[in-house]
Amino acid sequence: MKFKLLIPVLFLCIGSMAIAQKTTSIILDEAFEQATLEDKSVLIIFHASWCSWCKKLDKNLNDERIKSSIESNYVITHLTVNESKDKKHLETPGSGSYLAKYNGAKAGLPFWLIFDKNRNLLGNAYGSNGKNMGCPSTKQEVIDLKKTFKKSSKLTDEELNLIGEVFLIKKK
Repeated sequence: MKFKLLIPVLFLCIGSMAIAQKTTSIILDEAFEQATLEDKSVLIIFHASWCSWCKKLDKNLNDERIKSSIESNYVITHLTVNESKDKKHLETPGSGSYLAKYNGAKAGLPFWLIFDKNRNLLGNAYGSNGKNMGCPSTKQEVIDLKKTFKKSSKLTDEELNLIGEVFLIKKK
């Protein structure tokens, strides 16, 4: 009788482990392991499903003109934070604490950090004006982004200029 009860309990435990979200710690360990193997930096992007600027940042990073340059220099990983009440289940466990550790909790989204493969912080989303650039779009934000990318990658000046063109929102 005990054996019959044990089988469903085991299936429930195994099933719940299979659908459990990875924690921030696990995600970051995997990203830094990949960065070490590929000699890249790690770009961590904090985002939320409701955030239109987060979607714009991802769209820019995946623009066909710069995608290969970005992917050749960075392991990109996303951590979900600050979801609305009905979507709290989408948040990456531990991401809020990690965001707070790097002074991003009140910065707004998207917020990003760049580390070398040894987990040394190389840059973040704070621009030269001390505010979160999020998805850089103004002339100064793009200049700041290019400076941060230059010190955290092997991107050439030509690649950095193309990145600037992709990110800069031209006012009409």
